[in-house]
Amino acid sequence: MGHRIRSLLGLAVLLALLAGCVQQQVTPTPPAVSLLSGETLAPVDPALVSGPLEITGSSTVYPLTARIVEEFHAEGSRSQIDVKVTGTSGGFRSFCNGDPIEIVNASRAINEQELAACRAIGREPVGFQVGVDALAVVVSQENTFVEALTFADLVQIFSGRYRTWNEVNPSFPAEPIRIFSPGVDSGTFDFFVEKVLGDRLLLPAVPGAVLSEDDIELVKGIEKDPYAIGYFGYAYYAGDVERLRALAIDAGSGPVAPGLESVSAGTYPLTRPLFIYTDTQTLQSNVAAAAFISYYLQHVDEVIRDVGYFAVSDTVADEAKRTLVAALR
Repeated sequence: MGHRIRSLLGLAVLLALLAGCVQQQVTPTPPAVSLLSGETLAPVDPALVSGPLEITGSSTVYPLTARIVEEFHAEGSRSQIDVKVTGTSGGFRSFCNGDPIEIVNASRAINEQELAACRAIGREPVGFQVGVDALAVVVSQENTFVEALTFADLVQIFSGRYRTWNEVNPSFPAEPIRIFSPGVDSGTFDFFVEKVLGDRLLLPAVPGAVLSEDDIELVKGIEKDPYAIGYFGYAYYAGDVERLRALAIDAGSGPVAPGLESVSAGTYPLTRPLFIYTDTQTLQSNVAAAAFISYYLQHVDEVIRDVGYFAVSDTVADEAKRTLVAALR
C-alpha cells in the first residue's frame, strides 16, 4: 500500500511538472507589457510578446502583413501568427460570424452590412489604414501592342463586350482576349467594379474569364500569355516586372502609369487605401494582438516600399495611431 501511495504521489508530481511546462509554453503576453506612453503609443519590444494570433482576409494586403510578421519574429517575438488569404469579403464574413480571428487584412473599408453583422455578435470593428495601393492593370511582357487603356476600354474588355484585341484597336491582333480577375470575395474585385465596371455581375459572366482569390495564380496565368489581361495589387506586379507590364490608364485626363510619382501626385486613377481591422474587445483583452498592431503602425513605413506599396501621409498615419491609443484606453 505504501509503495502504491508513493507511486501515485510520484505520478501526481510528474503530472504537475508536465502541466507547468505546457502552461509555460502557451502562456500569452503578460499584461505587464506597456502599450501606451502618456498620450502616445509606447515602443513595442517584440521579444516580450507571445501568444497565438489569427489573421485572414485580403490577398492584396497579405504581402505587407506577412512582411511585418517576419520583422516581428526577427526581433524576438514568440507569437504563433497564422496569416491566411480568403479575400477581404471572406475575411470580414468570418470575423463578423464570430470566428476566432484577431485581425482582418482588407483592401477596402468595411461596409455597412458587415459592420451590422459584427455589432450583432458584440464586435465593434476598428480599422487602421496602413498603406496605399496603385491597382495595376497588367499584361505579359510578351504583349508588345498595348501600352494604355481608357476606362471605356476596360469596361468593354472586362464586361466581355470586346472578345478580341482588334475590337479594342484595329491595329491590335485579331486574337481572343483572355481575362484574369480577383474573385468575387476580393476587395480588389469590389474596388474594380465600383471604380470601373459599375456592375458586379458583368465580369463573372464573361465566358472563359479566370477569377481567383489567389493573386499568384493570376500572375502566373498572365505572364505566359501575350493575349491575357488582368489586374491586382501593385505589389504583385512589382514582384514580377521581368514578366509583367503595367498599363497606363486614362480616366479622362490622359494616360497615367502606376508608380510612386503618380500616387504621390494623386494622378493615377486606380489608387486605393489598404487596411487592417480588429475590434475593441480584442484590443482590450488580447495584449499580443494589441502589441502586434501597435508594432505594425509604428514600423510599416520602413518596409512598405520594399513590399511594393506606398506609404500613407503623415496625417493618415497619425490618425491611425490616435485611433489605436483611444481604443486601448
